[in-house]
Amino acid sequence: MSNVREYRARRTPASTFAAHGLVLRAAASTAAFILLGFATSPCSAAGASAGSDSASSADLTVDGRKWTPCAAEYGTCRFSGTRDVLYGTAEQHVVKTFSNSADCNNGVFGDPAPGVEKRCAVAATAISVADAGTAAKAAPAASENKDTAPESAAAVPTALKAPPGQGLRCAAPSSQVRAAANGGLLEADTPSDGTRLFATEKPFALVFTTRPTQNDTLNWQIRDSWNAVRASGRFPVAAGATLSTLSCASSVAGYFAVSASLERAHGQLESRGTRPAGIATFGVLPDTSTALPAVRFPFEDLHRFGGQGTAYLAPGQHCCDGDGYRPVYTALGLSWANDNRNWYMEEPKNSGTFDPASKHLLPYFRRGDIMRLIQLDGIPQWASPTGKETHSYAPTSLAQMKDYMAKVGAESNRTRTTYFPKQRDNYYQVTWEPDADGGLPWRDSDANFIAMYKAVWEGIHQTDPHAVVMGLTYASVQANVTWMRRLGPLGIGRYMDGMTIHGYYDIGTTPSHPPERVADPGNPGTVPGALPAAMRALRHEMRQYLKPGAPLFVTETGISYDIGQAYGKNYPGANVLYAQAAVVARTHLILLGEGADMTYVFYLADMPNAAPGYGLFFELDHPDGAYGAARISPKPAALAVAAMTRIIDGTDTLGPLKGLPKGVYAYAFRRLGGGKIVTALWTHDNDAWNAKTGFSASQSADYRLRVDAPGASGDVTVFDMMGNASSQPYRDGVASLKLSPAPIYVVSSNAGVFKDAVTTPEAYVPR
Repeated sequence: MSNVREYRARRTPASTFAAHGLVLRAAASTAAFILLGFATSPCSAAGASAGSDSASSADLTVDGRKWTPCAAEYGTCRFSGTRDVLYGTAEQHVVKTFSNSADCNNGVFGDPAPGVEKRCAVAATAISVADAGTAAKAAPAASENKDTAPESAAAVPTALKAPPGQGLRCAAPSSQVRAAANGGLLEADTPSDGTRLFATEKPFALVFTTRPTQNDTLNWQIRDSWNAVRASGRFPVAAGATLSTLSCASSVAGYFAVSASLERAHGQLESRGTRPAGIATFGVLPDTSTALPAVRFPFEDLHRFGGQGTAYLAPGQHCCDGDGYRPVYTALGLSWANDNRNWYMEEPKNSGTFDPASKHLLPYFRRGDIMRLIQLDGIPQWASPTGKETHSYAPTSLAQMKDYMAKVGAESNRTRTTYFPKQRDNYYQVTWEPDADGGLPWRDSDANFIAMYKAVWEGIHQTDPHAVVMGLTYASVQANVTWMRRLGPLGIGRYMDGMTIHGYYDIGTTPSHPPERVADPGNPGTVPGALPAAMRALRHEMRQYLKPGAPLFVTETGISYDIGQAYGKNYPGANVLYAQAAVVARTHLILLGEGADMTYVFYLADMPNAAPGYGLFFELDHPDGAYGAARISPKPAALAVAAMTRIIDGTDTLGPLKGLPKGVYAYAFRRLGGGKIVTALWTHDNDAWNAKTGFSASQSADYRLRVDAPGASGDVTVFDMMGNASSQPYRDGVASLKLSPAPIYVVSSNAGVFKDAVTTPEAYVPR
């Protein structure tokens, strides 16, 4: 179920995160600096500039390479071209690759020598293919199980070439150089912009670090989401610490897990954070543009996917002062995030302190690719009937609340016109999970709940002509149905321009509790508990009490690991990760297919204080997860989301297909502007899908999908769960499909055949 503690934590000032164990590398940058002595040599590096912030220009030799000092800590190292830059001391250092300059601090490099004064030096020669592997060299010394490869885009050697051939392939090591002596027997990583996500057919580095005591041979494999081997190889490694860089590329999109062992020393990749032992993971993002060219959005707020959770991946960023959304949200295709204008946060001490003219928008919302859902829940202590900050009661003065909301409306309207000119409306969420058994329970009367909504609605609409005020945002779909039935007849719909809900559907939304699950198949009374039926009941209540075409936003839904499980060295396995990816995609496809306009994926990276596994990414620094992750590694779910957003975003919902056989699920969508039809299909069987017997990827069902008029023949494009396209012939207007628990997407052109083949969600109006 939804995690209220996470909701509170993400609003906590950054200074309190340390209490939860979130100690980021960037925090070490407060150490004082004086230059330490390196062993020097008379060589020089052409084009490097010591600069005024360097204490010495004498050349030096470290790890057998020539370097020129270029900056003291906190200074800037300047040079010409693309160079390796060393940061730290002679014994403990990191090497990363930059072009023209590098900021010399822990925020950029991490801290290779905690508590010790550090400096920067630039390599005497520009980077080349022969020494490309040194860009990944690092000495983690005092760190705990840190990979030695760097994590910035600049660290990937620019001279890497994609190896020839199709599919996922990796060339023999392009370089083998000395590595830091400290660390595990085996390490592996794919240096990137921090997401460990790559474009199809673009070269990327796969870096192995080995530390055997005698000469050995490394065997490696790369498996996909279905645990099938996609690439493998072997190469000799010398005794001692060696860093081997392979150039890889892939025409296949999806999630991939690297494993490795040594023939003599054996061993495996160690667990890291919430990522289990035996694997290092990366993803290849799908390119769906051949079958689905980019959609022209008449309004930006027609995007259908958002997310919760942040990751501070760029050099120099740390929680929570940097841009925690890019590059990961844009890579995944998530266009919405929460922004807070809660009364208790903006006017915590007294009324009148919020100034709409001077309120500054957080910088990561200014670029136009990530939009705001404005949070309004919570009452300050001075306006609370209990004398304490609360979500459980209406304020003592609804007039003061209305006045504050009018100021928020004015500020939001100015923000939209200034920063989001292509966004049609502003969207406000009034309450957040007021469930009686939740963390923010409503304890006041129904009348006061409605009166509070009235004050918010009138205040916002007083100053924002483009306001969409929304609620009730209970944790489960069924709870929102129950409360609309209770509050609708009392008139709450007059103060709701749309509906926000959280899309949880079971006690534990997990691989073993998927959205199609019926708790007791022998009892027809449990059928309404499945997500499709609950969504249909909700849309019925919306038709009863909200205006036609009122938007429905699902502002949180996540899939964790199974109930009772925990992060561990050997958990989760490949089958659980595959199942989670399939259920994440299926859940959000049902929400959209049953009439939601937009849906939020929960959560970005594994977090503490909740059922384990909600994240789309492993959190690599803390075994129990953390908020505001600094280092992440994708799960299959991340790539399933990336494919789903590319295929479904920019569509309107047509609805579920009629006449489906038992165990088959299918939803049709139409691309904006009267474009192509996308039909998402899969099969599910309660009895064949659980943790005890394993989540069967081989379960299948035959289904004949009509894609064209009778008598017509041709081909349709079929995307798998990871966004890989194939061509499927159809005859007499029908494509014969083999369905599995992992959804597929069929792209067809004849919209007319779907007119009578779908059930339009009740009261749904394309936006």
